[in-house]
Amino acid sequence: MRNAPPPGRPPLHLLLAGPRGFCAGVDRAIKVVEEALARYGAPIYVRHEIVHNRFVVESLEAKGAIFIEELADVPAGAHVVFSAHGVPKSVPIEAKARNLMALDATCPLVTKVHREAARHHARGRHVLLIGHAGHVEVIGTMGQLPPGAVTLIEDAVQARAFEPADPANLAFATQTTLSVDDTAEIVAVLQRRFPGIEGPKREDICYATTNRQAAVKAIAARSDLVVVIGAPNSSNSLRLREVALRAGAPRAVLIRRAGELAGVDLAGVGTLGLSAGASAPEVLVEETIAWLRLRFTVAVEDVAVTREDITFRLPASLWA
Repeated sequence: MRNAPPPGRPPLHLLLAGPRGFCAGVDRAIKVVEEALARYGAPIYVRHEIVHNRFVVESLEAKGAIFIEELADVPAGAHVVFSAHGVPKSVPIEAKARNLMALDATCPLVTKVHREAARHHARGRHVLLIGHAGHVEVIGTMGQLPPGAVTLIEDAVQARAFEPADPANLAFATQTTLSVDDTAEIVAVLQRRFPGIEGPKREDICYATTNRQAAVKAIAARSDLVVVIGAPNSSNSLRLREVALRAGAPRAVLIRRAGELAGVDLAGVGTLGLSAGASAPEVLVEETIAWLRLRFTVAVEDVAVTREDITFRLPASLWA
């Protein structure tokens, strides 16, 4: 336990979840943009937010990155980075046709899902993708296969209602940032209905999502309030808030920056749990702790369920 109590402020027991914040895929994606800027100079174009966090995006913009949604906005011959969430197959093809110098920052664990989906399709299986409609990772994964080759399953209700043309040739894959418990329920429904359905050899939900949800579960029931730092368009951050509530937290909120706590009712909060989504940098955690220290006598307890030491190499074009 780490204590730094200023006098004259109400006591606050802060449960600091671990692991939290950046995962290896996010760290790699940011380094791809930074290394590209160092090697090739500004501007470097990035298709979509490199990760779902405005603090990170604005930090890279200040270094010379320009974020765009469509490749049509990139000048011919320029360098463009594909975000950590992955892109449909049509995007690299378009980039090559426009003579763009493309750097792929897709998380290797997302690439693994792409390869699984392609493998199942090649073997004649219809792929069920468990995920959230409209999420960029889902768009990228579905875009690996021809139209109609993938059906999106968002919840157990859809899993129960799905009627395949060929029940004997099915496979499933999942978005990497889902709720572990929700996904297990959906998979159980599919496996019960279609005993021969093929699944991934290893879990598609990434290690970082699993670890961060386990850490939040470890602090939820002990907390009067759980605070998750992350963006409202970050799937893994949204899931952390949901997991906290399901694991026994009376209240849970998602904030982007510490200042948003000014709008949160902290009256009667004696124990506060704190975590951060996989795209939220540790500096935002420290900022939040500093905000709390100005208002409370804070005693920090680190609650770590595991330690992470995973790293991913940069794309080969950035090695030398």
